Amino acid sequence: MPAFKYKAFDQEGKAAAGVIDADSAKDARARLRAQQLFATDVRETEKGLGLSTHISLKSVLRRVGLRDVAVVTRQLATLIKAGLPLVNALQAIEDQLADSPFRATIIEVREDVNRGVGLADALERHPGIFTPLYVNMVRAGESAGALDVILDRLALFSEKTLALQGKVRSAMVYPIFMSVVAVLAIGILLTFVVPSVTKIFTETNRALPGPTVLLLAVSAFMQSYWWALLLGAAAAAAAFRRLARRPAMRLVVDRAKLRAPVFGALVQKLAVSRFSRTLSILAASGVPILKAMGIVRTIVGNEVLARAIDGACEAVGAGKSIAEPLAASGVFPPIVTHMIAVGETSGRLEEMLQNVADAYDREVENSVAALVSLLEPLMIITMGGVVGFIVFAILMPIFEMNELVK
Repeated sequence: MPAFKYKAFDQEGKAAAGVIDADSAKDARARLRAQQLFATDVRETEKGLGLSTHISLKSVLRRVGLRDVAVVTRQLATLIKAGLPLVNALQAIEDQLADSPFRATIIEVREDVNRGVGLADALERHPGIFTPLYVNMVRAGESAGALDVILDRLALFSEKTLALQGKVRSAMVYPIFMSVVAVLAIGILLTFVVPSVTKIFTETNRALPGPTVLLLAVSAFMQSYWWALLLGAAAAAAAFRRLARRPAMRLVVDRAKLRAPVFGALVQKLAVSRFSRTLSILAASGVPILKAMGIVRTIVGNEVLARAIDGACEAVGAGKSIAEPLAASGVFPPIVTHMIAVGETSGRLEEMLQNVADAYDREVENSVAALVSLLEPLMIITMGGVVGFIVFAILMPIFEMNELVK
């Protein structure tokens, strides 16, 4: 069924605008009259989506991310808190988004809500953008009549998640940049510089030292098969990603991540922080604990912890506590399970989980800083060692030639 964009006014003379589904413009005007709206302009939208014919290349290429969802959630919470009806609030956000790729989704959500569909159900039709966590919290807010409060919590949750991700990424930019530069520099040395410098040694037909022979062999391989190395690395990465999707392999990989020196502690802290904050906000929003834990299981990001949560779900279903099976799993730090146990006993589980999440966010920041401070000298030493070996392998024949001259 086509969709028509309209401008109208109601019985009190207030202006209204939006999109309505109808078989024709005449049918659209009739439907608007049934809603006590008097149309002044009715136009068919492109493919029923209410999109302008101009769509920028930027909007096509850019995907909707967590930052976009966080901004829209904050705006929607503010508008609803100010007393604006939900459809009007969505209309305002739609106008604000202009040519953003998120606009088409908001239009579809508003159209569904305008037809009487609940907001949570409308959001659920876009799983690539709105997560089960988001949808279930909105559903709980609608049921409790506190949608503005829930949206405010969701916005705060998204903003804290973005802030933590930003700190981790910004801390890792320098080590990653240095690693790329080091690999490129060594590749250029081996592929272009070393062959031209060592050409004179091969022309003398003299036996070369072992390090020089090794360097020449590596350089010749890089010159001839650099493309094979790139293809092999890409194929290995693709194969690993495909294997990692299998539950058994994913379990092995995630267990190895947790056991990795230095890096493993960071992975555990990130997962615990995500678990605690998500479960806290779901429980505080009125989502049943079993359903909340089922949602948390899908977003915790580690199969080992996810299986521990599965065990806790079974225990809760049998009438037991959450803390005991989590402690028995051995993958959650004792301080976390103790605080959860205190929260269950005192009836302050949400507050305790929030405290755990805040504490582990700080731990993540400290761990990232420590990891970066460890990586920087390690990278310098490694690159210095490789370059030193190259220089040493080039100079050895020169020293031997000097000795012969003397």
